[in-house]
Amino acid sequence: MPKCLDRPLSIPAGSNAQRQIRWNAVGVTSRVLIVDDNRQFLDAARGLLEREGMRVVGVAATSGHAIRQAAQLRPDIALVDIALGPESGFELSRRLAEHDDGTDLVVILMSTYSEADFADLIAESPAAGFLPKPELSAESIRRIVDGGAAGGQ
Repeated sequence: MPKCLDRPLSIPAGSNAQRQIRWNAVGVTSRVLIVDDNRQFLDAARGLLEREGMRVVGVAATSGHAIRQAAQLRPDIALVDIALGPESGFELSRRLAEHDDGTDLVVILMSTYSEADFADLIAESPAAGFLPKPELSAESIRRIVDGGAAGGQ
């Protein structure tokens, strides 16, 4: 064994060592519910997030199904498309927040549209942030959950 490896290395902590990170509470095995009316996107998003270590516990294509799934599956995070066919993702985010029974569900709005197109509605919603669909990743979700900059900003 080389001399430098026969004793523990002393590596100073980074500047964020004292910062409490919510992601640690949620963990990389976060329970995620994805709500989108596009089946292809649901399948692609599920596959991507599961490959990146997140646990997708359910998918829903309508607001009603999303409310039932959230109550039954108790996800940590709900990814909600802004445009759910004739339904509104903004209204669904409010309903999910109202039905949250203390589990601290984090709602993240998503869209193929620009965040600027919906800035006022996003700001008024109970969602933790906005994520452009092309930027969907476990890392971008983590940034929003941690309270950092949402995607597209």
